[in-house]
Amino acid sequence: MNKEMIRETDKKKIVSTYSRYDMAADRGKGACCYDTDGKKYIDFTAGIGVNSLGFCDDSWIGAVTAQLKKLQHASNLFYTEPQLKVAEMLTERTGMSKVFFGNSGAEANEAAIKTARKYGTTRKGNNVNKIITLENSFHGRTMATITATGQDHYHKYFTPFVDGFRYCRANDAEQLKDLVDDETCAVMMEMIQGEGGVLNLDAEFVRAAADICAQRDILFISDEVQTGIGRTGKLFAYEHFGVKPDIVTFAKGIGGGLPIGGTLMGEKCCDVLQPGDHGTTYGGNPVACAGACEVLSRIDDAFLKDVENKGRYLKSELMKIPQVKSVSGMGLMLGVEIEGKEAAEAVKEALESGLMILTAKNKVRMLPPLTITYDELDEGIEIFKKVLI
Repeated sequence: MNKEMIRETDKKKIVSTYSRYDMAADRGKGACCYDTDGKKYIDFTAGIGVNSLGFCDDSWIGAVTAQLKKLQHASNLFYTEPQLKVAEMLTERTGMSKVFFGNSGAEANEAAIKTARKYGTTRKGNNVNKIITLENSFHGRTMATITATGQDHYHKYFTPFVDGFRYCRANDAEQLKDLVDDETCAVMMEMIQGEGGVLNLDAEFVRAAADICAQRDILFISDEVQTGIGRTGKLFAYEHFGVKPDIVTFAKGIGGGLPIGGTLMGEKCCDVLQPGDHGTTYGGNPVACAGACEVLSRIDDAFLKDVENKGRYLKSELMKIPQVKSVSGMGLMLGVEIEGKEAAEAVKEALESGLMILTAKNKVRMLPPLTITYDELDEGIEIFKKVLI
């Protein structure tokens, strides 16, 4: 099918929950994507942070296909080794105790929410179920996670929303102290608000939040769905802030392109959920876990240092462009504030010129594959420069 056929069939057969860009992706390798007409694009999106090793990484393909030939699915009623390998790799590197596996970031956050509410109600009473999140946050699109999301425009049409969420201004420790009460079971936040505009939290605020949670015996949850798995130059972004969450959620980049997410739990809450409390048919799928093992095995200290260096280089080169006012974020998760052109317009023109980028509120968002080369970075930067002129 050519692009026009794909576009027309999509319009007829797919529920229109996405405003798609005018490109039909066909194949890719590394940080290069090709459409159905054979046109090349430099990818600064990584499938919204999913393709951590780029398109069609040879070792990742080998790991996934080897598992696919062996066992594609067995359900969580049985033990499977790939799931245990991923769990061991994550817990050993983080010092967390156990993992619940799901298929997406929203599911990871749902598990965190349920764990927090059971923790509160079983330890302190039935009314201890309130969760505080941040204004401008994004935690998913299920009924609970969309309510946890601190943006008003998501809180339309789908009433009634899940009760028990309160919202604090980012970086306002005094308001957080006021909001935490005897009915609070958790505080949940992103270290960098991705969908909210790639906004870094202040380290002092994050540490204050962690201290409040420890003092009040409530759970501190770090949503690392977009910031985790090496994206910021650390395995998880909370490591930049000198804190140790009770729960860490992850997804996107860990699968390298296959759907997998999960919820890391510390000793304080790792045994809260018991058989029957939660579950998933596909979570921890052997094939997805084989891909995750390959991703995690590649992300060593040298790999993370390389991500940091590439992030510094990309930020430095972007700041040389006269139309760039500021660059936020960490590592290879950057938000670019531009002038003279709307972010959405810049994204559209960049795609026409062979560069795939994203928006985040009024900024251009860049999430290149963590394995992107400097030549590919330079090629993308040059296209972006021309778009902004």
